[in-house]
Amino acid sequence: MIRVVLVDDQELVRTGFRMVLDSQPDISVVGEASDGHGALETLRTHTADVVLVDVRMPGMDGVEATRRICAGDDGPRVLILTTFDLDEYAYAALRAGASGFLLKDARAPELLSAIRSVHSGDAVVAPSTTRRLLDRVAGQLPLGGGEPPAPESLDVLTPREREVLTLVARALSNTEIAERLHLSETTVKTHVGRILTKLDLRDRVQAVVLAYETGLVEAPPR
Repeated sequence: MIRVVLVDDQELVRTGFRMVLDSQPDISVVGEASDGHGALETLRTHTADVVLVDVRMPGMDGVEATRRICAGDDGPRVLILTTFDLDEYAYAALRAGASGFLLKDARAPELLSAIRSVHSGDAVVAPSTTRRLLDRVAGQLPLGGGEPPAPESLDVLTPREREVLTLVARALSNTEIAERLHLSETTVKTHVGRILTKLDLRDRVQAVVLAYETGLVEAPPR
């Protein structure tokens, strides 16, 4: 059972999500909150696997809530809710540790797929969607506090791993990377796993963020 906590200042949104999620045999909503402070309180008394967090809320917003939720090693994964006109906030939340994002008008199948994906440790959105988000905010880097990683931080990667990371950040799936590099898909998955381990990243989404921040991949001019 995937245990989910809903965090959104709109009660109607939470009610709609709860109806969809509780209708699934493998997902259960174990708590709700209307802001970041409430989310942290809820997580002190409820064990969750995935936290669905609105990026903009009164009091403590989704970015700060994400930073605190993801501070621990064994905490739940965070899925950010956003709209395209708030991409800069979603990007800051990704830097803070979120595993991905959803549009607030996502259809039920997309929501369910995203929650299941992030629970299994995969990226929660299509790489192309992640790239569009990063492309839109590239001129505003860095966000979320702190300096962006230096390019030298990628020196731990082999030339092949850097090549794979570049293609991941350019929105190619594992299958497409395998075809481009004439490798098996299993080999590509192994490379991605090693990249995440060497760079101490939680998932594929954070790998894309790092590729942009270090300049390995440059967004097109805005």
